[in-house]
Amino acid sequence: MATREELDAVLDGVRSAVPVLRRNGKQSEERRWIVEENIQLLEKAGVFRAAVPRKYGGLDLDAAQQAEVISEVARGCPSTGWLTMVWLTSAWAGTLYPDETQDELFASGSTRVSIVFAPTGTLKRVGGGYRLNGTWRFNSGVRGADWDMLAAAVEREDGEHEELVALVPTTDLAVADDWHVSAGAGTGSSTVTATDLFVPAHRTVALEEAMVSGTGRRSNTGATGRNYGLLGYILSSVAAALTGIARGAHELFLERLPGRGITYTDWTEQRLHPVTQQHVATAANKIDAAIALSGQWLEVLQRAADAGEQPTDEQKAVIRGQTAYAGQLAKEAVELLYSESGGSVIRSDVDLQRFHRDIQGFSLHALVQLGANLEVQGRVLMGLEPGTYFL
Repeated sequence: MATREELDAVLDGVRSAVPVLRRNGKQSEERRWIVEENIQLLEKAGVFRAAVPRKYGGLDLDAAQQAEVISEVARGCPSTGWLTMVWLTSAWAGTLYPDETQDELFASGSTRVSIVFAPTGTLKRVGGGYRLNGTWRFNSGVRGADWDMLAAAVEREDGEHEELVALVPTTDLAVADDWHVSAGAGTGSSTVTATDLFVPAHRTVALEEAMVSGTGRRSNTGATGRNYGLLGYILSSVAAALTGIARGAHELFLERLPGRGITYTDWTEQRLHPVTQQHVATAANKIDAAIALSGQWLEVLQRAADAGEQPTDEQKAVIRGQTAYAGQLAKEAVELLYSESGGSVIRSDVDLQRFHRDIQGFSLHALVQLGANLEVQGRVLMGLEPGTYFL
């Protein structure tokens, strides 16, 4: 477990990098991948050691501490924040694999891992492992990752199919140059393809074990306070990224205010206008409400992990709804600020417009969409089954 001093050192490094991350935002978007300087700054700050177990030289930050780091990065650059969320949660997911795999994955003490849960590939049993074939879209961060986790289906001896998550070096994959989007462009979420790639058996874990039970086949961690329910842990990190984007947007809005008037009116100072004052306050309150709400689900996740247990299905369902709602609050805050920014906000050199587009795009992710997650939460609040095993 990391000390407060170790966490503060990482946060201080990230905070000092925020102006550079923000400055690099336009270039990252144009090249459809974050600039290398962003990665090096985060590496120097220790960000990529955050989810690595202590035994491998990592910081072993808990979920709440990782959320702090992710939010700070996203405050500087939405795409870099999203990638940090992916790389940290995927690195943590690496602890679901056997010790032999972890020895390979965490050899350097600092690693970046990407993941695609959609099982759009196939695995065929061969001696010592499997042959992997398939194509996976929306592979966020693969261009800067050392490893990739790819879900694929394999036929069992009884003829039924099982879904496994294969861990493969990114150097063994073909990465397409096909990421042309209006939001999150800097994430480089390209399509990857595996062709007859051999995957040793120890580099696979059942998707059900990883997604539902969150236990995998690890033996070196035990009840260390890090055995989180995987989906709830990932969604809490997603919410942290969205909240960080909103915090950054709030800062950017306030930075643009001095000397700004309201065109075609007598208002020479926009900040003196009551509606602007109300909207700035409302946006701030939405952000603070999202952060406060996050404390509830993070406490549930940590309490269960400290006890060596998994949250109940009901708790996991509530976490789905709460994280999505916090993300919605963050998005609404950015929308309010954007709508108060005047016509000049659409200029490509105004960072706020990119924060607005990026949070809109990230909020469309299937695991983040508000309606589906509130449905799951609402069902358990009324005594019904969650209606999904994705908990």
